[in-house]
Amino acid sequence: MTTAGDEGAKGSRGSAPRGLGTAIVTPFREDGSLDEPGLRRLVDRQVAEGVDFIVPCGSTGEAATLTEAEHVRVVAITAEQVDGRVPVVAGAGSNDTAEAVHLARAVAAVGATHTLQQAPMYNRPPQRGLLAHFRAVADASDVPVVLYNVPSRTACNIEADTTLALAEHPGIVAIKEASGSLAQIAAILRARPAGFGVLSGDDPFTLPLMALGGDGVISVIANAAPAAMADLVRAAACGDIASARARHFTLLPLMTAAFVESNPIPIKAALAELGLVGATVRSPLVTLDERYLPALRSALREAGLLDR
Repeated sequence: MTTAGDEGAKGSRGSAPRGLGTAIVTPFREDGSLDEPGLRRLVDRQVAEGVDFIVPCGSTGEAATLTEAEHVRVVAITAEQVDGRVPVVAGAGSNDTAEAVHLARAVAAVGATHTLQQAPMYNRPPQRGLLAHFRAVADASDVPVVLYNVPSRTACNIEADTTLALAEHPGIVAIKEASGSLAQIAAILRARPAGFGVLSGDDPFTLPLMALGGDGVISVIANAAPAAMADLVRAAACGDIASARARHFTLLPLMTAAFVESNPIPIKAALAELGLVGATVRSPLVTLDERYLPALRSALREAGLLDR
């Protein structure tokens, strides 16, 4: 299911990432510095347990509080550790088009196979502004672009017609859809051009999206449960809806627990419970309120990740 996207953005359409992608956390030491060995361990675990691609420096990776040097370093470590085994879809967006172009080139230079480009936050451009922004980034990029629609964070929805217009650009190969609107997702799936990927940006939408013909998910809970999410995605891709549904319901408590506070606070707490990396997040985020820990631990046990 993995694709490496070996054709550049400026030629014919590159390959869209498909299957299970993990929106990987950026682990920090208690002093707030990058935990580079921890990141390498997480990447190795993800690949070993069957993910199809890895997504560093997205919302879950706390890109908003990384310096540019840290951002590029996280992508470089991820690419080094992956060593060509799966694609690396690196977050590289900005609400400044010129900065998005600069960052896209920087992460491509250290091994990203694709970039993930969210709608510009705060500016709230009209749809024609989104068209101009994403086309400019794709025109200037050395690797294919994956759009990221997450209006809950950006206050800017990439409408279905806009996505479909952007899908005609050979350098724009997929969208991570986190609008929360199944009708909007279905409209994109109904009319998308051949080869354009549609990925869920919300774990609970994975099965409905794939049942409609979508291509996978960029997952938060796969940080903790990569093998189980890989099973769900592969069952859905094969049309084994009964198996995918059973896995979905097993993981549903974890999908819920992962968003009791702002992402990635709960998933980092989960990784700490599993002894993988620390729970440290960067301000203005704070560590998980202790009142949520019992439900989180119960969800991890339900998913078979903690002893009962």
